Amino acid sequence: MASDFMALEDEIVRMLKTVYDPEIPVNVYDLGLIYGVETDDDKNVAITMTLTAPGCPMVDFLVEDVKMKVESIPEVKKVDVTIVFEPEWHQGLMSEEAKLELGFL
Repeated sequence: MASDFMALEDEIVRMLKTVYDPEIPVNVYDLGLIYGVETDDDKNVAITMTLTAPGCPMVDFLVEDVKMKVESIPEVKKVDVTIVFEPEWHQGLMSEEAKLELGFL
């Protein structure tokens, strides 16, 4: 059962890494926009994420893309995405790979 959960978690992360903010050439996971992923026993997924700026015009696009891609995983029943602004996003949340891609290293 634990290995099934880990496999599902890995697949969710893999799918999140296919979601890109159209204004930034880095995926939302490596940008550090994903604050949490929780899966219940029924395979419902709750994702907590943020944006690089509160007024981001791409919010609806990003939320829908996250939902669509994670819901494409056969085991997943339902996906809820919650946008939060606390804690505030900052460049320190990016992966080393994202920092390199964006020229911060």
